[in-house]
Order: sequence, then structure tokens, then C-alpha cells
Amino acid sequence: MTIRVGVAGAGGFGRAIAIASARHGHDVMLWSRSARDLPESIHVSSDMGPLRECDLIFLAVPARHAVDAAEQLGEVIDGRHLVVHVSRGLVGAELKTITQVVREKTVCRRVGALAGPLVADALAEGRPSGAILGTGFPELTAMVREAIGGSDLRIYETSDVVGVELASATVGFLTVVLGYVQELGAEPGTLAVLATRGMAEISRIGVTLGAKESTFMGLAGLGDLIAAVAGDKRPESRLGRALGLGAELGTAIGELGSYVEGFEVARHMIEHARRDGLETPISSTFVAVSEGRMGPEDAIHALMERRVGRE
Repeated sequence: MTIRVGVAGAGGFGRAIAIASARHGHDVMLWSRSARDLPESIHVSSDMGPLRECDLIFLAVPARHAVDAAEQLGEVIDGRHLVVHVSRGLVGAELKTITQVVREKTVCRRVGALAGPLVADALAEGRPSGAILGTGFPELTAMVREAIGGSDLRIYETSDVVGVELASATVGFLTVVLGYVQELGAEPGTLAVLATRGMAEISRIGVTLGAKESTFMGLAGLGDLIAAVAGDKRPESRLGRALGLGAELGTAIGELGSYVEGFEVARHMIEHARRDGLETPISSTFVAVSEGRMGPEDAIHALMERRVGRE
């Protein structure tokens, strides 16, 4: 079955989705202001209008651009369209998810979030990988699998949409943390403790926002974090290592060439946790390190001196 696939955004993931969909034989329309070096089979438009003719639309823009992109999308789509986003971020201090933004700015209700240990290069090149799709609509899962799934990409599904979005957004920050301690020479056991306890920390916050704790231990959370630590070359790992070498946060982010949303998300999560009476030792400590309020030795000491509780 040939699907008319629309992609809004021509960053790394947007391009990869367009290339993968075209490789699967689908008609692809990519919305971009400056897309280059794409297969001739992919149609490119600087106007969102042509996305109206698509069946499935991937929203592939950073969270900071999601509101604007969703507003523009809302002018051309209607209730028959299926929309799935691939953002690893949240919007504002209220920790609004991108599916919430899509529902607010468009009439479309059949929406979902694609996340997990999927990286753009692997998707574009057809290397074996996996992903998790959070949605309450089986027809959306079926169409996404048809568009980009197959023997080279296993797409699992869950109805815990908010869990997928929160886990995906917070993994970015934990990836920075682990990159930082790796650069400091941390042993594998230290990495394992920080990874598992960090994920437990953010899952407790996620539950207060309506997510299921188990989602954070699946592909959207721990699975994605394992891929990052294993070295899938994402910018958050490079940022963490730069901070471990003593770079200032603003300078390190400026030299990345990529926008990292993890710290902004972490700060908002910490504030939310404080209001709910939850402790965030790992997140709070490493935000303090990134802002120069605490040195690496003090940070490790502060974490190791905490009371040990039950897992």
C-alpha cells in the first residue's frame, strides 16, 4: 500500500524519515525552507499547503519550534489526518508535551509520539534499530509501521503517550550527565548507578504528570539511554564530555552545532518535583555543576553521602 507521507521539518530526523519513507516506496512531501541533497523522489515545499494531501504527517521540529509549526499545520490539516511527532523535548515550565500542543493548535486528535533508541543516521541508512510509538490509535501505529517500519526497524507500541514523551525528553539530560562522568573517568558501576537511579528519579516525577513508571524502564527511557551511553554519537553525549573537560555550559552548547533541550527540561522538572515534595538529587546536583555552583568532586561526594534507601 502506498501512503502519502508528509514530513514537517528538515532537520536530521525529518530528513531521515523522508528518506526512509521514500525507500519504502511511499509518496513523500517534505516541508522545509532549505532542504538539500535529498533523493529526487522526495518532493520539497517551503509551504505547508501540500501537506494537506498527505495521509500521515510526521512533525519533526525541536520543541521550541513546536507551537509555531503546529499553528501553521493547523491551517492545512483536518480530522482525517494522522500526526506523529519525533521531538525529544517539552514546552514551557508547565512541561507541556508536543501531543498536547498538536491537539491545542490543530483539530487533529489521532496523534502519537515516536521515541526510543532510534537515531537519524540508522533510520536513513536502513540499519537495524527499534522504536516505541506512544498512541491510543491502532490505525496510527499500523500506518507508521507501513511508512518506515519493517525488518530493519521494529516499532513497538504503548498507550502511555505522556510516558513516552516525558521519558524521551528527560533522557537527553541524563545523557549529558553520563557523558560528563565518563569524561571524568567513571567506572562502569558508577555509570550503571547513575543511569538506573537517574531514570528512577525522573520516573517518579513522570508518574505525577500521568505517566506509567514502567514506560521509563522501556525503549523510551532506559533503552534510549543505553543507546546513548553505548555511543550513538548524539550531541548530548558530546556536551557532557565537553563539560567534563571544564567547558562552560553556554560555550559548549554554542560549539555543538545542535540545540540541546535537556537542561531546560531538567530545570522545569526539578521545580515541578519541589512543588510535589519529591527529591531530585541527581538532576539537581548536575544542574548545579553545569551552572558552576558546584565542582565535580563536591558533586560526587554529595551524591555518595546521601542516605541509601530501598530500590
